Amino acid sequence: MARYDFASDNVAGAMPEVIDALIAANAGTASGYGTDHVSARAADLIRAALDADADIRFVASGTAANALSCAVLAQPHEAVMAHEHAHILTDETGAPGYFGAGVGLIGLPGASGRIDPAALLEALAQPEVSYRQPAAALSLTNTTEYGTVCSVESFRTLIAPVKAKGYGVHLDGARLANAVAAGFDLKAVPKLGVDILIMGGTKSGSTPTEAIVLLNKALARRFDARLKHAGQLVSKGRFLAAPWIGLLETNAWQTRAAHANAMAQRLAALMPFPIVHPVEANGVFVEMDQPTLDRLAATGWFVYRFIDGTVRFMCSWATTPEMVDELGEALKSIS
Repeated sequence: MARYDFASDNVAGAMPEVIDALIAANAGTASGYGTDHVSARAADLIRAALDADADIRFVASGTAANALSCAVLAQPHEAVMAHEHAHILTDETGAPGYFGAGVGLIGLPGASGRIDPAALLEALAQPEVSYRQPAAALSLTNTTEYGTVCSVESFRTLIAPVKAKGYGVHLDGARLANAVAAGFDLKAVPKLGVDILIMGGTKSGSTPTEAIVLLNKALARRFDARLKHAGQLVSKGRFLAAPWIGLLETNAWQTRAAHANAMAQRLAALMPFPIVHPVEANGVFVEMDQPTLDRLAATGWFVYRFIDGTVRFMCSWATTPEMVDELGEALKSIS
């Protein structure tokens, strides 16, 4: 029987704090479509965590959250810039273009998932011509697809020239909790000029829920209609919002992410294969040929070969030291 313990951080169930919050939210009746008291409480907790005023909406999918953000920040004849290996470019099946009625994507290079500032400036300097979708927004990611953590200062360097052009900024935070646990300052995000922040719940140990944080409140106009049009305005909205009460009231969103990060460090210390990207959050990416990966699978462990050819091991809130040590022994036996 295959074991998926390290295949992704979405293979684990929901943490106890989330389940408790869902049980509490299940009591009694509530108004629908995100107008309920549970959603209001969850939104207040997010505003407090960011120390910023913002409009908050909850959806069931990170893909929907990202695609809706792109659709708000760019017109159908325009494009969103992002790292060439960002989730919106490689793993969302054209959803930004679908939700945005043709919105394009511009991939930018950069080591270990971080956008190269020079490449961004080159893209911003491209002439506007009739036959190519011009850039209208920038999408950032923290933690990156390669488990690295972008600093506030590095984001400031990228955002400044984008804002100087009058363009929008989206931050995909599917693993933002891991970045925060690694030292990224969450309260700096509103000050950076980010227009839309996605705070990830699913990969952080929740049931499926992502928070769309409209830091630029002007973008909230008709946003509920956009959600409804996209099938993301859920009637029993309290069940998308409630997990955030469990995640944030107890600070489990950050503390359990810190545990996942620590498990990645433990795995890195045991890893007999070359580590390709810095281990800064909850992922370990290694160099491993296909015969060796096949031998690992034969021992019962399943993990993915990632976009750049590395093999990815992801730790979650539920990863235990014993799991890590058991995998470490299996890796040692095939090395």
